Amino acid sequence: MANELNGKAIAILAADGVEQVELEQPRKAVTDAGATTVLLSIHEGEIQATRHDINPSDRFAVDKLVGDASPGDYDGLILPGGVANPDNLRLDTDAIEFLQAWFKTGKPVGVICHGPWSLVEADLVRGRTITSYPSIRTDIVNAGGRWVDEEVVTDQGLVSSRRPDDLPAFCAKLVEEFAEGRHEVHREGATA
Repeated sequence: MANELNGKAIAILAADGVEQVELEQPRKAVTDAGATTVLLSIHEGEIQATRHDINPSDRFAVDKLVGDASPGDYDGLILPGGVANPDNLRLDTDAIEFLQAWFKTGKPVGVICHGPWSLVEADLVRGRTITSYPSIRTDIVNAGGRWVDEEVVTDQGLVSSRRPDDLPAFCAKLVEEFAEGRHEVHREGATA
């Protein structure tokens, strides 16, 4: 479905340490479906991606600071993983406030691997079923989420996957959810 997302703008929120494949493959999936993407980050210039969390790989140009972004300008949000990426995001007030504002809109979100750490920090997993890289299971459970070990999980517009091996299923579900759009229950259930 090459035109499923025509006219939609998708934000990708990432920082240094983002797992490259978890940024590139979802970005390609949504652009192949007709969307445009904007890379938001916590600093200007470029972010350093990694392979397997520790090996520096490519750098990616930041399109806009997350502190200058508004959830109203985008139809979907992608939160890639990598160990350092969400750890950097969770320490940034602008990133956390953006995530909290985003969840109030009811618009779909895709998060993979270690990406849910940012959602834990923003108190956005409480009462939700979500998956992630297994090492952050306890963090999700302690934050009130229900963690499951599945390839892809969808809960009120929140799409989550465990690791790069899950990217084909994650990307397909992400395009489907972004095409579907806003979720009323998602918005009503959000916490600030």
